[in-house]
Amino acid sequence: MSKVECWEVSDEFWAKVEPLIPRPQRDPHRKYQRKPGGGRKPLPPRQVFAGIVYVLRTGIQWNALSKEQFGSPKAIHRYFRTWSDQGFFLALWQAGLAEYDELEGIAWEWQSVDGAMMKAPLAREAVGPNPTDRGKKRQQAPSPSGRPWRPAVDRRHRCQSP
Repeated sequence: MSKVECWEVSDEFWAKVEPLIPRPQRDPHRKYQRKPGGGRKPLPPRQVFAGIVYVLRTGIQWNALSKEQFGSPKAIHRYFRTWSDQGFFLALWQAGLAEYDELEGIAWEWQSVDGAMMKAPLAREAVGPNPTDRGKKRQQAPSPSGRPWRPAVDRRHRCQSP
């Protein structure tokens, strides 16, 4: 078996994902006929999902996706937004949790989450001042003569000579 990179979609993974992908919603009373030269054909769902997984796993920007490998980055992002709105990723997450629960078992009785989104209040005493903070001009030491620096003229217009 060949090694699959973390951003590649294996056949085994695709078999589990494919039934969850939302199908395009069409009006059953309308007849659809693609006219010659009437725009691009829709991208294959596996190619779209592979592009989405690549962006999410590598952290690149949507516009940096390879057109040759995945198709139009704008189209991939549009599919991502549409599938998100339709609940595809929530269903995929729930299916993954259910499968993991069957294989390993999740201790649903007790879970703990910890996090903080603020500065640590006591960090300054523990680590000291920021090494990149060089201070402001007003906070710097005065000149050797002891006299603070001030301009000789309070204000001057550009058109006036000094």
